[in-house]
Amino acid sequence: MMQPKLLISLYWHMHQPDYRDSLTGEYVLPWTYLHAIKDYSDMAYHLEANPKARVSFNFVPILLDQLEDYANQFKTRQVKDPILKLLGTNDLWVLSREERRLIKDSCFKSHHEKMLKPFPDYERLYKMFQFLTEDGRDDLNYLSGQYLADLLVWYHLAWMGESVRQSSTLVKNLMVKGKQFTNEDRLALFDLVGSLITNLIPRYKKLAQAGQIELTSTPHFHPILPLLIDFETTHDAIPNAILPNCKAYPGGEERAIDHIKGAQISHKRRFGLEPHGMWPSEGAVSKESLLLMAQTGVQWAASGENVLVNSLRKSNPSKALVSRHDYLYKPYKVSKNKDEIVCFFRDDRLSDKIGFEYSKIHSTEAVGDFVRTLEHIYQTYQREENPVVSVILDGENAWEYYPYNGHYFLTELYEALANHPNIEMVTPSQVLHSIKKPKQSPYKVYCGNLSEISAGSWVYGTFSTWIGSVDKNRGWDLLCDAKKAYDKVMKTNKLSPKEKEKCEIQLSVCEGSDWFWWLGDYNAAMSVSSFDQLYRRNLTNLYLLLKLPVPEQLNLPISAGDFVHAANDTNSGTMRRGQEK
Repeated sequence: MMQPKLLISLYWHMHQPDYRDSLTGEYVLPWTYLHAIKDYSDMAYHLEANPKARVSFNFVPILLDQLEDYANQFKTRQVKDPILKLLGTNDLWVLSREERRLIKDSCFKSHHEKMLKPFPDYERLYKMFQFLTEDGRDDLNYLSGQYLADLLVWYHLAWMGESVRQSSTLVKNLMVKGKQFTNEDRLALFDLVGSLITNLIPRYKKLAQAGQIELTSTPHFHPILPLLIDFETTHDAIPNAILPNCKAYPGGEERAIDHIKGAQISHKRRFGLEPHGMWPSEGAVSKESLLLMAQTGVQWAASGENVLVNSLRKSNPSKALVSRHDYLYKPYKVSKNKDEIVCFFRDDRLSDKIGFEYSKIHSTEAVGDFVRTLEHIYQTYQREENPVVSVILDGENAWEYYPYNGHYFLTELYEALANHPNIEMVTPSQVLHSIKKPKQSPYKVYCGNLSEISAGSWVYGTFSTWIGSVDKNRGWDLLCDAKKAYDKVMKTNKLSPKEKEKCEIQLSVCEGSDWFWWLGDYNAAMSVSSFDQLYRRNLTNLYLLLKLPVPEQLNLPISAGDFVHAANDTNSGTMRRGQEK
């Protein structure tokens, strides 16, 4: 008999926190729309270009909220993103000093080696800027309207997806022209950005309806569910971790349920049905959070390899874990009474290779290494059931470290996997179908059982990225104080129903994981400052919406970050490895 094929589940996670000021609607940072024209566009293209490929995408609802907001901005011509607004401005010769400074401070923010250096005209603008600012000088008055126009255009060309560069006549012509861009050039590029963003959600919906991809969701504003429910779960993986002064997040379980249900409503409105699966924010799980998801109808979830290892040890302390083949390449059920959910656990080594290693070598060599690793798993598995290999990682931040935004790597990867005789690309729901209805499935998948879950995330199997340090704990204490104030006001009749709704949304934004991710001295000071300020602005806005005085402590920075460099080997802080090196 032929050995069952290896099932590879590629699962790309798409996420950006809410970068808007809730009181003004203005965007404080541009990362949502920049990733939209680069990564979200390219990732859809690779599936459209290879109909045989099967993968899954996770879209966080707050990201989709912002994409829809941007699409509406283009429709109404009421642009609320400062950088995007400047791209579409008619006259760049009459800008204020603040607007000129914004262009200067923003339009060189990209990976220099892969996104600036390959373009001589863009790099020439950078060298001119360096000359004007050397020795601490700040001679902005020497920058003409033409310089600013060229810089804005090149910034957006550098952030443009490779699929767009290869298919758009406008982009090709602008890149050949290289300089002296006119108002018409900029406005045409502005319109292209709007078209790309407006068409994104329909493109992914079409791929899902064709059965080529599975779309999943995340609790709406990307909170760490286990920590909302119980800070003590931190001690599962780090017994001596120091926790916030506040013993628990007030009403955390109720808030967790609201985030899950909000995601389901969002997903159904945009894609026509509720998601079968859900990527818990940062792969962060506890038994309580998984069962909450099961109770609300989520059929499957996923997390990191270290969470599985710790959970197996917690479930059966006397049993030694010998080989990854014995435990990693299959899903697991987590259940209590009638509540049940199936969990997939990612192969950290393969996932981290895509996230951190393959960008440094030629695409053909990288794809060869990936396929050979799968072949080795297949050849040594030697069982009657199909091995299931889950490769799960960030679907947006890695590609700026690859040549050509990972275009050739992804093209070759999908081609190799889709045509391999012993490998089959699948989605988690296809695997789940084989478990629930084995007679109707071409696959035979063994599903294990986990009696216990050791709470943790896909980052090291712990919550150390979000809690346990002085800075992160202070961030939680500020949030707990705000939640207590929120609860008191909500019990009164001081606010109208519409005002209460705005407060609830603002609280949800403050509960997102990203604010805690960036607090800490292992991140670059500039990034820490940006997110620290935005987090405190969000908390300040919550107090203002509650019609309460703003605490003085929100005027003080929470974290300084590292003024020398970002964390070693973390792609400037935007990504983390599953396992410590």
